[in-house]
Amino acid sequence: MSTLDLAPATRRVTRLARTNSVLIMRNWLTLSYAVVMPLLPLGMLFFAPHGDVDAGSGYVATGLMMALMFPVYYNLLSMFVSRRDELVLKRLRTGEVRDPELVLSMAFPGFAVMLLVSLLTVGVAMANGLPFPVNPVLLLVVVLLSTATFSALALWTASWTRTAEAAQMTSMPVVVLAMLGLFKPVFPESAHAWVSLLPSTAVSDLLRVTWFGRPSELGTAERFDFWATWSQAAPALGVLVAWTVLSIWLARRAMQWEPRS
Repeated sequence: MSTLDLAPATRRVTRLARTNSVLIMRNWLTLSYAVVMPLLPLGMLFFAPHGDVDAGSGYVATGLMMALMFPVYYNLLSMFVSRRDELVLKRLRTGEVRDPELVLSMAFPGFAVMLLVSLLTVGVAMANGLPFPVNPVLLLVVVLLSTATFSALALWTASWTRTAEAAQMTSMPVVVLAMLGLFKPVFPESAHAWVSLLPSTAVSDLLRVTWFGRPSELGTAERFDFWATWSQAAPALGVLVAWTVLSIWLARRAMQWEPRS
């Protein structure tokens, strides 16, 4: 895409993203799920021992995973399905708006909420004695990759979701997939290698390394500095990148822009 084409495309995405954000703001139920649910686990930080990294990292991971599940994943899934069934997407595609622009504009509200929740999480965590992220650059990369992954998974799920109401059922496999990784310490040690391949486990492990400079195992006193976190995060980062590539490939392969027959 040339520079001349980029400016109009940016304006179209911005205009559509603004419209999508306004529609979400007017729907109090959707807004409460998108904003309140991710913040609930952060409230538990006030009841955790002050400065407890193990407990704090668990609540932080749960809060960010909720943000990925509700404003990023489920919001995009229900929005895409409802607008597909109402033929809104079909009408927009007959104009000058391109497919990637439509997707970006619909994913933008969830991405904005995810960034907001991430910033709030840093403030709440530090207020409860937890440190500032050791590697904020890599932490931002984790937020961007995980947002892209679950946005693509939402579009993939939409391919077999007939109605917006049915999304409550069709989203369950991805929700379970996301939640399982948070319970890695509960699984027997022989299963840890398999559980570590889940996207939520990768996000949780990366949060401990990039934010707290700690290994993924709880109860360890070992700490990493800024430079060491890059090498320590490599395995989990590789898993997350693989999920990002896989989910985008699945979404592009299964994308349906018109109502299912």
